[in-house]
Amino acid sequence: MKTPAQLIDGRIKELGDWRGALLARLRALIKEADPDVVEEWKWMGTPIWSHDGIICTGESYKSKVKLTFAKGASLKDPAKLFNSSLDGNTRRAIDIQEGEKVDAGAFKALVRAAVTLNTSGGKTRAKRAR
Repeated sequence: MKTPAQLIDGRIKELGDWRGALLARLRALIKEADPDVVEEWKWMGTPIWSHDGIICTGESYKSKVKLTFAKGASLKDPAKLFNSSLDGNTRRAIDIQEGEKVDAGAFKALVRAAVTLNTSGGKTRAKRAR
């Protein structure tokens, strides 16, 4: 039986194009932002990164890679990375199309904020921002 990390490796290899390369880069940034992140594989083939709860999912589509932050609506996003799923009360997503650049520092800050929110129990926005 394959581990979630092996299944995510397989997805990246299976994509074999810019989406796989992007997913691999984002995965590396997530691990840099949170060395204690747990990789999971759920919902019939979706990579998940968690730390005391889901941080984000990594989905790949024909024309984009989508990172959906489970509690994104509660996170400050000063770099305005969230560009999808903006109308809900809970989730927020980042859709990245071929050739688009991702601000690595801002992305890692968002991951760290999500971890802080998860580990703090989501008390207050001011506490989460620290």
